[in-house]
Amino acid sequence: MAKLKMAETTTAKPGPGTASPVLSVQNLQAWYGESHILHGIDFDVKTGEVVTLLGRNGAGKTTTLKSVMGIIGKRTGSVRFNDKETIRATSDKIARMGVAICPEERGIFASLDVRENLMLPPVVRKGGLSLDQIFDLFPNLKERLNSQGTKLSGGEQQMLAIARILRTGARFLMLDEPTEGLAPVIIQQIGHTIARLKSEGFTILLVEQNFRFASTVADRFYIVEHGKIIDGFANSELQSNMDKLHTYLGV
Repeated sequence: MAKLKMAETTTAKPGPGTASPVLSVQNLQAWYGESHILHGIDFDVKTGEVVTLLGRNGAGKTTTLKSVMGIIGKRTGSVRFNDKETIRATSDKIARMGVAICPEERGIFASLDVRENLMLPPVVRKGGLSLDQIFDLFPNLKERLNSQGTKLSGGEQQMLAIARILRTGARFLMLDEPTEGLAPVIIQQIGHTIARLKSEGFTILLVEQNFRFASTVADRFYIVEHGKIIDGFANSELQSNMDKLHTYLGV
């Protein structure tokens, strides 16, 4: 597959094994109102990695992404991005640092067509993908450019949701359940897209319940349970941890 021609030349990045963390989370606590959801989350993500948070429903995975993005009302602890503390930063400031989130609900505006949905988010940093680059990744979107959001399939909506954050210039992408409810052929296409983005130097933090999909794209895994990280291992250690994964995830 041809490499994307990025809008801005970037310096070569070290591989995941040698890179320093681009994201470092320590003792992250978060609340929804009076409900204490995260109870001391600790993990890191290195430049160029795909890292997956695995866990059952309600474990705190999505809350972790929202806390990193600064869209949780109350959070404490430490969230450092490129060695800058962001625990007290607003979500717009975090976005300008090159962080973007693609929510599980996708947030496609039904009354707008594909082009209008794509052009909605602001470009917060240089280096965002052009429409031509996006159509190279997602040819379906070019074919549906004038279609309203309500006319898109679930897979096309997911492609559009990912495409929108690629326009912003973010290089650290957080994807929340990108394969939820999608057909196997679309799941495979999303996997190819993630692999391609990684090859272009993007760093990806992924929340997934579909462990089999996650195992095809992730460098490392963290297990979230009751608002804490209870285990973690590299993809190379996957087979030796299968029994534990079955217990953790019930798969």
